[in-house]
Amino acid sequence: MTTHQSGPGTMAQHALEALRRAIVSGRYRPGQRILQEEIAERLGVSLAPVREALRALEQEGQVVYRPRRGYFITELHVADLQEIYALRQLLEERAVRQALPALDEDAVERIALAARDCAEAARRGDVAAELEANRRFHFGILESADQPHAVRLIRLLWDSTEPYRAMYYNSPEEREHAVEAHDEILGAVRRKAVDEVIAGLDAHRDRALKTLTRILTD
Repeated sequence: MTTHQSGPGTMAQHALEALRRAIVSGRYRPGQRILQEEIAERLGVSLAPVREALRALEQEGQVVYRPRRGYFITELHVADLQEIYALRQLLEERAVRQALPALDEDAVERIALAARDCAEAARRGDVAAELEANRRFHFGILESADQPHAVRLIRLLWDSTEPYRAMYYNSPEEREHAVEAHDEILGAVRRKAVDEVIAGLDAHRDRALKTLTRILTD
């Protein structure tokens, strides 16, 4: 799974990757306490790299620290998700309008490869692999060298909802729908149809928010 931290040492990086996999696989659910000693024992490391990994996840918003209680997977309310997704819509539209016209053939093929990887992972039911490919697909469309601050903010918003994205992709129906949505978006990317790409991303995002809202309010 893709990581975004360059600071932690080797053992901390190992712990960080293991925790990411546990989150996206659904082993840890929003609001669940993370037992540091259990993780350290399972990974065969000391507590220090586990704590370092948790601090990295805390910076991303994926976990929260509660004094005298420890670390917990971030728990969001529907209103939080609505705010985050609204911010994503604003920033991602801006990013697409800036990045899409400059995408070259190699960049488009990398996006297409990510879409294929996502589809293959969906067929296998490999949520962790699908999430990794899904991230490559989306950021392949959004990233450009001349808007690093916008992309950094979009990454922070994505990271803060990673446990919820895992919940969404644990649904076989939603995995299938995501593959179909990616195909439509990819077609628009190939045509450099900016408004179509934005509309496709908006619909894709809105469906995820509605699905998560239903999960959280049931």
